[in-house]
Amino acid sequence: MRAHLGDQLVVESPGTGASRRDGEIVGLHHEDGTPPYDVHWSDTDEVTLVFPGPDAHIRHLDHESEGSTDGPARPSTDEARQQAGSGPGMPGPEAASHAGDIGRRIAAERRRQGLTQAEAARRASMAPQYLAYLEERSAAPSLAALIRLAAALGTSVDALRGGGVDLPPGQGQALLTPQLQDLGPDECRARLSTHGLGRVAVSTPDGPGVFPVNYEVVDDTIAFRTAPDSAPAAAVGTDVAFEVDHVDEAMSLGWSVLAVGPARVVTEPDEIRRLVDHAHTTPWAGGDRDMWVSIRPTRLTGRRISPSAR
Repeated sequence: MRAHLGDQLVVESPGTGASRRDGEIVGLHHEDGTPPYDVHWSDTDEVTLVFPGPDAHIRHLDHESEGSTDGPARPSTDEARQQAGSGPGMPGPEAASHAGDIGRRIAAERRRQGLTQAEAARRASMAPQYLAYLEERSAAPSLAALIRLAAALGTSVDALRGGGVDLPPGQGQALLTPQLQDLGPDECRARLSTHGLGRVAVSTPDGPGVFPVNYEVVDDTIAFRTAPDSAPAAAVGTDVAFEVDHVDEAMSLGWSVLAVGPARVVTEPDEIRRLVDHAHTTPWAGGDRDMWVSIRPTRLTGRRISPSAR
């Protein structure tokens, strides 16, 4: 038995020969198209790993005879969306409401790597249709699929499953020969990007404190929203430190950027409107956080850990 991506796996009822169950083959585990297959079942909308039995056969996409072993697979999800005018790797309008936690983590990691669904699927040796299904639906991929995806995306199975969310980052071992390098100002700005999650260090009546905030970068100014009576609001009128970092758990790599400068509350209506218009998200903490605080860095430094060239 050999199949192509997009073919149908049909399971017949032994007694009557009537079609009992069918599904689309969305993942191959062998280059020659032999079983097992990842099958998207039409009756349950689930994807499972299938080792076909004697009551199953392949219905090839572009052939009338169900026993033929030739014929190309149909276009991938990305290709079909491009033909329909949508961008590569972009889920449909209904996708966000149906995606599961694993799917959201896969999609977020894929976008962080700058990969389309087709590129990520090729790295993971799976069908783009299956990857789209995982990202857009509440699915339970097999361990084998998660291992391939984790390797393709430079992360771990545990991270894709959401493991360790209650633990601090950096639980792994150090590189055998790490090196610590300084980042230049331009690279620091690039890593600050346009927005993200950072930490502001301030002095409060109870002593020093460091608080996570969602931030925006507009014209080299870092801005975040908070409440007037919150701890981060203590930054106003003082010089503060603002830090952003990222840790690659799978590779034991990481970087950090530190911005130091005066913080002020934004009061001009036009400036507030501009910040609101540029905001990529509301504060994750929720609540009424309508006071914008801006930091104009006077010092911008950064460091990264990478493997030694030796």
